[in-house]
Amino acid sequence: MESEPLKFLLISDDEALSRRVSDLLPSAFAEVTSEPTADAGIAMLATNNFHAVIFALARANVAALFQITLLTTKAARLPVVVIGPDDDDDFFAEAIYSGAQEFLHVGRLNASALCHALRASIARHSERLALIEERDNYIGVFDHLVEGVFRTTVDGHYLLANVALAKIYGYESPVELMANIKDIGRRLYVDGGRREEFVRLMQEHDTLSGFESRIYRKDGSVIWIAENCRAVRDLQGKLLYYEGTVEDITQQRQMEEALQRSESLYHSLVETMPQGVFRRDLQGRFTFANQPYCKHVGRRLEDIIGKTDYDFFPKEAADKYWNDDLTIMEKGETMEITEETQPVGFNEMLYHHVIKTPLRDEAGKVIGLQGMFWDITEKIRIEEKVRRTTAELARSREDLRQKNALMEDNLRTAREIQIAMLPQQYPPFPPEAKPEESAFQFLHRYLPAESVSGDFFTVTQISATEAGVLICDVTGHGTRAALVTAMIRAIAEELKPLARDPANFLRKLNYDLCSILKNTGSPMLTTAFYAVADCATGKLRFANAGHPKPLLLRPAAKAVTPLVNASGKSQPALGLFEDPVYSTTEMCLQPGDFLMLFTDGIFEVQGQHEEMYSQERLSHDVKNLLNRPPGELFDELVEVVRGFALNGEFEDDVCLVGMGYLRQV
Repeated sequence: MESEPLKFLLISDDEALSRRVSDLLPSAFAEVTSEPTADAGIAMLATNNFHAVIFALARANVAALFQITLLTTKAARLPVVVIGPDDDDDFFAEAIYSGAQEFLHVGRLNASALCHALRASIARHSERLALIEERDNYIGVFDHLVEGVFRTTVDGHYLLANVALAKIYGYESPVELMANIKDIGRRLYVDGGRREEFVRLMQEHDTLSGFESRIYRKDGSVIWIAENCRAVRDLQGKLLYYEGTVEDITQQRQMEEALQRSESLYHSLVETMPQGVFRRDLQGRFTFANQPYCKHVGRRLEDIIGKTDYDFFPKEAADKYWNDDLTIMEKGETMEITEETQPVGFNEMLYHHVIKTPLRDEAGKVIGLQGMFWDITEKIRIEEKVRRTTAELARSREDLRQKNALMEDNLRTAREIQIAMLPQQYPPFPPEAKPEESAFQFLHRYLPAESVSGDFFTVTQISATEAGVLICDVTGHGTRAALVTAMIRAIAEELKPLARDPANFLRKLNYDLCSILKNTGSPMLTTAFYAVADCATGKLRFANAGHPKPLLLRPAAKAVTPLVNASGKSQPALGLFEDPVYSTTEMCLQPGDFLMLFTDGIFEVQGQHEEMYSQERLSHDVKNLLNRPPGELFDELVEVVRGFALNGEFEDDVCLVGMGYLRQV
């Protein structure tokens, strides 16, 4: 099949020359369109597709050179072949310099030479465009890579860097990066000798993968990077340079460290708690069990993993457990039940409180379940006795009414006693000061959810200038919680010799509380915050046992700041571990500061559309009320949270305690 003729645009103001050129081109080879001027030719180029431009000149002058440049600019993707006079070799050079692909002398012009020149110019121009496109593509890919790309000398100078690398290191451009970092080992790496280690490994292996280091960004902040690198050598094996890629892995390292801390805490908690904990996959096979569970079934962990309930329990019991598991995994809902079993060798039934929840993967798909249980046999027996007693009491309505009345009276008395346990008046500082002139000013708001509360606080005068403030929150609310608060108050009174040391105070309080509650049958956790303030020095020392972080209000600076442990790590609540370590944090107060302590009942409030109030919102609302006196601030804050609550009421006990530091004595 014959190919289509090539299309050429012929520009010439000499009609004879124009006809001559057209006649030299065979119709099978070329289809020629003629225009008399460069401007007319440029207009034709805008609406037609050509393979090349033929610019035929009868005279050589500066204007002709300008027109050649104009054509090569306007038709950059087309080769320009110039046909010019024979007697001006300088013009020939100038024409090529101005952008022409080929130059043919009019006097030596023939069909063969013209066709050859056109074919050659089209081929060379296509190759040039391909090279330009390849270069542009390479530069585009290089600068748009997500990973940083570098090339450095062995002694630590940058030869090449892309945009991504500059951004990772905090610079505006690769030029700025290379201008500022002249010594990679000294300016980039945080840890001394890291560049030397990099070079040593490269000398040994010529390649490096996943070399992780801490580096300084332009602003001085520190991030983690991972480097992949290879050594580039010449034909004789001489090392020329290093080249490779850099990836910012700061977020990954932070997540790994957080996960490691979380897993350590999880395993520490799970293995030391008295409850049995287990996990099973979709086929009912055990994938995890803690030591209390191993003790429950009388097997070692390695003998449990991969087995099912059918390997440890009678078929009837195992069928029941498996049916419960299927329901949980199919519905994706938590199940909380009481199970009864009669182990081999026991004459009586044993009862366990069991909580089973579905396990999900990152996509939310159920992949198994996990459960925990604890022995409530004694509790069930007691409850059975209570039921029998209640049945007997039901025979006499009047007797029951009297007992209920007595119970209500007891609860009222308990409430009165509990309120009496709270500070009725606050000590002045120094002791001889009038209450209104005290260096420390205290106030509180106490809102129990029931007749009695699990929240408690106390203010103690440790010395003439030192005040101790303790606030705690026992899990739940009601009588049990109130009894624990009474124990805490009694223990706190006995611990006055330790009152100056917040960490030891909480440590001993936790030890005594665990000793009392360890045989209650179920956990009874208490969060607590204890602070010692000195109005002579302005120093505040505090320790936190899993309690919500108090807020430090500085109205003059319009600042509301949570009090965070110096270690930055949370410390366990009271009653969880027998002898945990607590740390004391010290800071300085300024006259005018106001310390706000609170229990979680003030912010664990549900509003519309299941939205929770949250501690962040609490801080925001407190900041909006900074211009109020402390008493008004507390009252308005309570009303703000009530207005947010779905039913306008608090579901948990609420306790607010404030300490204002007015002056230094």
